[in-house]
Amino acid sequence: MKKQLLLLATCALFIVSCQTKKDANTTLEDKAGPTEKPITKADSIVNLAIEAHGGALYGKADYSFTFRDKKYRFKNDGNNYEYSCEVQKGDSLVKDVLINNDFSRFINSKKLNLSQEEAAKYGESLNSVIYFATLPYKLQDASVNKEFIEETIIKGMRYDVIKVTFGQNGGGKDFDDEYHYWINKATHKIDYLAYNYQVNGGGARFRAAFNTRVVDGVTFQDYINYEAPLKTPLKDLAALYEQGKLKEASKILTDNVVRN
Repeated sequence: MKKQLLLLATCALFIVSCQTKKDANTTLEDKAGPTEKPITKADSIVNLAIEAHGGALYGKADYSFTFRDKKYRFKNDGNNYEYSCEVQKGDSLVKDVLINNDFSRFINSKKLNLSQEEAAKYGESLNSVIYFATLPYKLQDASVNKEFIEETIIKGMRYDVIKVTFGQNGGGKDFDDEYHYWINKATHKIDYLAYNYQVNGGGARFRAAFNTRVVDGVTFQDYINYEAPLKTPLKDLAALYEQGKLKEASKILTDNVVRN
């Protein structure tokens, strides 16, 4: 009987000891909290670029500009935003508005009933124009994957090359597109960018910035847009540009930039 009592007491002590250790470990884990994602070299380079182009001013930015005869406006308020585009078509004023991914179209102030597909298409188009006009602001979004590729020299200037891809969640319709950015090591500004795309048979483009100007603290740039042969690796486009082997396709002009 004494042996049975001793055995029961030993088991009870063992259970209490295990539970105490478990509680202690749980407390330590709770105090430690989740591990923060480390800052990569690509993150650091892009963060410097964002700072050089406007930094914290983007968070409350309210600007208008003209692009291809349409008047655009973007208003940022932290994580909230409102983008709009107006164009006169005959007697009709067409206005598109995108508020935190919620798209609406108005004709002469009357809201249209759009299908989900139409709203997604028009909203993506509006978002794309603002995205390029405000580079590199959106490169800090959670859906953006950044990778440092290399250092290189273009026309005697040194650059960091950053590859950007997007996660499917939050990356938009064309989340599988790939971008390269050539960030000037001296100014930390984007002088060149390239991207490939999958729609309409696919292709690649290379853009060279010009007419860089600062409007109330935020940098705006125009670009010469070059065509590249299908399936050309993006990392090769800068060399082809220097060799004069890329054909100019268009100019990307952001005109009449005004802070509201």
